[in-house]
Amino acid sequence: MPTIAPVDQLAARRAAWAVAAVFAVNGMGFATWSSRIPAIKAALDLDPAQLGGLLMCGSIGSLVGLPLAGAVTSRIGAARTVMGGLAVFCVGLALLGIATDLLHLHLLAAAGFALLGIGLGTWDVAMNIEGAAVEQHLGRAIMPWFHAGFSGGTVVMALLTAGLSFLHVPVWAHLVTVAVLWPLIGWLAVRGFLPATAEEHHEEREPRPSSAKAWTERRTLLIGVVVLVAALTEGTANDWVSVAFIEGHHLPQWAGVLAFATFLTAMTLGRLVGTSALDRYGRVPVLRGLFVLAALGSLLVVFGNPMLAYVGAAIWGIGASLGFPVGMSAASDDPRHAAARVSVVSTIGYLAFLAGPPFLGFLGNHVGVLRSLLLVGALAVVALVLVPATREQRSA
Repeated sequence: MPTIAPVDQLAARRAAWAVAAVFAVNGMGFATWSSRIPAIKAALDLDPAQLGGLLMCGSIGSLVGLPLAGAVTSRIGAARTVMGGLAVFCVGLALLGIATDLLHLHLLAAAGFALLGIGLGTWDVAMNIEGAAVEQHLGRAIMPWFHAGFSGGTVVMALLTAGLSFLHVPVWAHLVTVAVLWPLIGWLAVRGFLPATAEEHHEEREPRPSSAKAWTERRTLLIGVVVLVAALTEGTANDWVSVAFIEGHHLPQWAGVLAFATFLTAMTLGRLVGTSALDRYGRVPVLRGLFVLAALGSLLVVFGNPMLAYVGAAIWGIGASLGFPVGMSAASDDPRHAAARVSVVSTIGYLAFLAGPPFLGFLGNHVGVLRSLLLVGALAVVALVLVPATREQRSA
């Protein structure tokens, strides 16, 4: 299993910028389709439960790619794994656009979502493993900055999509254009990744654990559940907040996309400033406070008027900002175990995207999409109990 070679600080800083760029490209790719969910729902004439089922196809795809991504990254390196995942994602994105706008075929759209999920899952684990390696080299808690790059990318694309939606640009044109451009942009970014070397001799005496062993570690599993809750808290907004503003608050489609952008902007700011809070107070108290904010923000979205709902989306975004990146850092506290543990934690976390869409769709059909967002408050209670598992540990 390859390891990261010692590098100087200049190369590590260069790699940090490269990782941040890959996260940003990933975020823009994610927001390309997620900000178009209202348009996809309308074009395919879906009810909330049907939309949830379609989104679940992407989650199933992610759960195919995630468990394998750690082993693949160990064999061929993070850069190649990112590019492989990116290629699959782009094929799925183009397929989804064509199926939605031009052919109106539900099964083809489901296949597009499945490929999106496989690509994003593989890409996600590989870039988090690379980010953890860079964090270890720099000796600073910078994982939230990388995830801020992801969030920043989603904000840019969500705002762009709001404009495209206002101008009535077809979904297929938007998605296919991104599918064509993203491989080149991704290739330029991964060129700055850290170099990898062959396994060092002393590691033969202390072999790294396999992913199978990581699945038996209590702390790793608890971190995975924290990431699962964080992913549900974030993913609920990603998938449903724009639809909730449109159908629950009776706003036009562009205003729903703007609410999504508000959430993403606040989440990005939370990740940018979160590193200083983590350094000062530690992971556990910071995460506890943020999960409370996420619950409060979701309540404002559900029960407030449209103006308060936008404020709630911003508070929710801040609350959802650090759960996922802190979970990745916690899983990587020992760099020798990072690949296996990040793969396990990511797989558990992505179960949120498997269970979340159909469950929210089911709730949406019975209580309305807006009221279904109350799930976030219930999840915050679970998170408050489990966050001590993320407490900083020295390498074993």
